[in-house]
Amino acid sequence: MENTSTAPVSTGSVGIRYGLITGLASILLSAVMFLTNTEQSPLRFFGYVILAAGIWMAHQFFKRNNGGFMSFGQGISIGTILSAITGVLSAIFFYVYVSFLDTGFMGRMVDNARAQMEASGKYSDEQMDQAMAMTQKFMSLPAFMGIAVVSTIIAGLIISLIVSAITKHTRPEFE
Repeated sequence: MENTSTAPVSTGSVGIRYGLITGLASILLSAVMFLTNTEQSPLRFFGYVILAAGIWMAHQFFKRNNGGFMSFGQGISIGTILSAITGVLSAIFFYVYVSFLDTGFMGRMVDNARAQMEASGKYSDEQMDQAMAMTQKFMSLPAFMGIAVVSTIIAGLIISLIVSAITKHTRPEFE
């Protein structure tokens, strides 16, 4: 008698596999936005769509390889691991881009922030100088990378909560 069932996969292995795939898709989107100077456009929110699609696909893969079952907690675990991997890959790409390919990027971001404050007309020169001093602290490359990783994990956790509620299929207790 031949056994055709496959061994179940772990949440960690699925999270890592799809985190790499989602991270590469996110890097591709970032590269296109940087090359077309659209990093401040609404197109940047498409990254959340990529993250949600990656989580959805990871959940489907997990369920296919676990007899069609996935608990809510397993779904959240997959999504959080996937988001962490995606965030780290994106931060590494950003570091390489800003450090070697476009060294003036961070300066342009600070200049854009100041221009937006000036255009609003709500701030005095002193308030703008204080705000810009604070902005420059957060616009340092290590801080920016850390914020990017943490925000990707938080966004992935929130998306995972929603997607897991939709995709979960808990194994019956008395089987």
